Amino acid sequence: PIMAQLTANTARTFELGDKTDLPVKASAAIYQGSAVGITSGYARQLAAGDRFAGFAEYGCAAPSADGGASVRVRRIGLVVLTIASIAVTDIGKPVYASDGDTFSLTQSTNSHIGRVVRVVGTNLALVAFDADASGFGAVTELTDSSGGTAADTIAAIGGTYSQAEVRNAVASLAAKVNAILRQIG
Repeated sequence: PIMAQLTANTARTFELGDKTDLPVKASAAIYQGSAVGITSGYARQLAAGDRFAGFAEYGCAAPSADGGASVRVRRIGLVVLTIASIAVTDIGKPVYASDGDTFSLTQSTNSHIGRVVRVVGTNLALVAFDADASGFGAVTELTDSSGGTAADTIAAIGGTYSQAEVRNAVASLAAKVNAILRQIG
């Protein structure tokens, strides 16, 4: 049905706060404190590439069917995480997760979860996280079949260009577009 503008006051149901309950993927146990990812619409301990949904507030036994249990997650906040070789010069840098308990500053195929706020100890950082800001939905990465080599600089393509120049430029653009997609989600 097509909806129209309201013509009367309408009460809405709002969920307050920074927590929500998510349906859990079948056979996916989730432990308290784990980073939680979304796959096919269901929560699980995060795996690289999942959309970040927050941190599990409580543990949840693995259900036998998709959605057979729910996990409560904290979607927004500050959390102390172990990040190898973190330094004060890393303040403000993006933080990624490759699983529910492995965090780094390396983007690769990892899931973006937040930013470094401050270093609180050896290999420990305070990270600001926001599940809503971790991504804008699934956008498929580009497949680079150019045969070129990606670089951070796109070389000039002259009037007598070579195929290698074009291939390298295309590979560089594909690599940067994919890096941006992983950053935003």
